[in-house]
Amino acid sequence: EVHLVESGGDLVQPGGSLTLSCTASGFRFSSIGMSWVRQAAGKDVKWVASINSGGVTSLYSDSVKGRFTVSRDNDKNTLYLQMNSLEIEDNAVYYCTTGRFPAGTTTLGTLEELSVPRGQGTQVTVSK
Repeated sequence: EVHLVESGGDLVQPGGSLTLSCTASGFRFSSIGMSWVRQAAGKDVKWVASINSGGVTSLYSDSVKGRFTVSRDNDKNTLYLQMNSLEIEDNAVYYCTTGRFPAGTTTLGTLEELSVPRGQGTQVTVSK
């Protein structure tokens, strides 16, 4: 059974940085592309970033490109999201998911409509 556990969410001021982690188990992590998605309060889930199984190729939504970096450590079965220059608009619950989304992906619908396994999420709050 796929099990994903996100951590690292916190309260941070605009302009600050955070690193999220996602620990995976129950599947061959090193063979699967992974993604980060997020859901702001009252909004649909939106794609943030994806990375291929080897960690060589990554894609980002326009809203985070240049500020966020997705990476992975296949020896530790862990996915990361380094977030810099955080903005108020980055306020959301962040989820890691299996699989990759194509470039240009925007809204993914509701959390219940998300068709890939995800974790329980970690809250990122950006506030003055």
